[in-house]
Amino acid sequence: MTGVPASAAGGSGTKPVRGGKLGTAAVNQASLWNIANILTMVRLLLVPGFVMLLLHNGGYDPAWRSVAWAAFAIAMITDLFDGHLARTYNLVTDFGKIADPIADKAIMGAALICLSYLGDLPWWVTGVILFREIGITLMRFWVIRHAVIPASRGGKMKTLAQGTAVGMYVLALTGPLATLRFWVMAVAVVLTVVTGLDYVRQAVVLRRKGLAAERAAAADRASGTSASAGASDSAEAER
Repeated sequence: MTGVPASAAGGSGTKPVRGGKLGTAAVNQASLWNIANILTMVRLLLVPGFVMLLLHNGGYDPAWRSVAWAAFAIAMITDLFDGHLARTYNLVTDFGKIADPIADKAIMGAALICLSYLGDLPWWVTGVILFREIGITLMRFWVIRHAVIPASRGGKMKTLAQGTAVGMYVLALTGPLATLRFWVMAVAVVLTVVTGLDYVRQAVVLRRKGLAAERAAAADRASGTSASAGASDSAEAER
């Protein structure tokens, strides 16, 4: 959920290089239908199924909520695997780069909204997490022309904390476990806010550096053009 979109696609006859860099050739040769993209699509398809399972029978049936938890867990696991496959085997497509973060936000957003609708989770918690996730996604697009915001260790911890907390809320827990999930969610919210602010800082710095580099390149081109024009004028004068 949180890191650089890494969904991808399969090769086109060329042998993938394990752990290699994602070069332009790898991106251009990647095929849409491959295991990484299929896992991303499975995660997207799980979203409506998860919502129906969670809200079935009024949303308070422990058995149905356990099945909903299983669907949520599968979605979280596929998120780990598709990114790993994409990075390891250089499987990248434009579809994957767009669909992967959408799938991440869709399953997490659906779970949060449903839990708040059922009264299990305060709406302000859902609002804070969704505001951060959507805002950071838009910010990535804001700076993508200049650089890619790398996934931080804090962002990965945030994703783990969110997934664990939401999963515990999906289950019909009582007693000490219900108390524990409250504190796990509190940690997730704190990490959500702190890492969100850090991503904003990174985005501003990267954008400033990108704009400065563009201005410097434009100045170099302008000076080069002026020098060429001066040399041409000198040659004409000598004739």
